[in-house]
Amino acid sequence: MPTLSIAECEQLAQRALAAGGAAPGQSASTARALVAAEVDGQSGHGLGRIPSYTAQVRAGKIDGSALPSFRRLRPAVVRIDAARGFAYPALDLAAETLPGLAREYGVAGATIHRSHHIGAAGYTAERLAQQGCVALLCSNTPRAMAFAGGIRPMMGTNPIAFAAPLAGRAPLVIDMALSQVARSRIVAAQRAGETIPSGWAIDSAGQPTTDPSAALSGALTPCGGVKGAALALIVEILCGALAGGHYGWEASSFLDDEGPSPAVGQVLLALDADALSAGGFASRMSGLIEVMGAESGVRIPGDRRLASRARAQAHGVEVGVQLYATLIGLAEKTGTTK
Repeated sequence: MPTLSIAECEQLAQRALAAGGAAPGQSASTARALVAAEVDGQSGHGLGRIPSYTAQVRAGKIDGSALPSFRRLRPAVVRIDAARGFAYPALDLAAETLPGLAREYGVAGATIHRSHHIGAAGYTAERLAQQGCVALLCSNTPRAMAFAGGIRPMMGTNPIAFAAPLAGRAPLVIDMALSQVARSRIVAAQRAGETIPSGWAIDSAGQPTTDPSAALSGALTPCGGVKGAALALIVEILCGALAGGHYGWEASSFLDDEGPSPAVGQVLLALDADALSAGGFASRMSGLIEVMGAESGVRIPGDRRLASRARAQAHGVEVGVQLYATLIGLAEKTGTTK
C-alpha cells in the first residue's frame, strides 16, 4: 500500500482537485482539510472525497473558483457567503476572524450559507480552540433522518463539533454526527454485500432493517432516539433558519454531481475561555482531565484521533492502492505527477 508523507498527501490532493477545475486557493484549502481528516483516522472525510468533489466541480454543482465573502452585522457577529463553492475556504475565513472578535468581546459568532460538505467538523473547532476559544460548530446536511415520529428522510445527519483548549496538550475535541451511524458505513455494507446491525436504519415503511439497500431507501436512525432527533432539529433550525442554508430536505446530495449546489448552512460560536471564566478555565480543565485520566477505561475525547495523527507524522499516511491510482490519474491531467 502506498505510504506518503503528510506534505506529499497535500500536494497530491491539491493537484487532483486542481485537475477537476478548482482554483489554487480553493484546492489548497480543501486539500489541507481532507488530508487532516485522513491523518486523524477519519478517512470518510478524507482523500476518498476527492473524486466526488472533482466531478461536482466539473458539473458546476461546486463553483471551484468561488471566493467566500463576509459581512460584519454586529461587532462580534459575522455572516459568511460560501458562494456555492467548497465549504473549507468559508470555514477558514471564520477561523481567521472569530478568535480576535472573541478576545475583544468575549463571545463571537458566524453563520455560513450557500455552503457544502464540511468534512471533519472537529478540524475547524480545534483551530478555534488552539487560539484560546471554547468552540461550537454545527452544520446541516442533505436529508438522511426522519423527524421524531416520522419515516421519511428529511433532516441531515447534522454533525456537531465542540473543542476546548487544554494547557500543555492538544485541545479536547468532540466531533459527532447525530445519526446512529454514518451513512457511508451503510453504503460500504451494500457494496460488500453485507448486512447491517438492527438499529442503524429503518426501511421506507418505517420498520427496522438489516438490509443496507432498504436502509438507503429509508432513513437513518438518530443517536439517542427521540432526543437525537430533537438535537438534529435544533441543527436544522440553526443552519437552515438562522444561517440561511437549505434545509436537509431541500439540499442535493454531497456525494454525486447531480442537481444544484446543496447550499447548506453552518453556525460557529467562539467563546474566549479566559475572559468568560475570569481566568480560571485552564486550571479547571486540568482538574477535569486529571479526574478522567485517573479511572481505568475512561478515554478523553479525541485521544484516538491524536494517536492516529502521531502515527501519520512519524510514519506517513497509507493510501489505498485503488484510491492512489485514481488520485494520480487526476493529478496527471494538470501535467504533473507525484
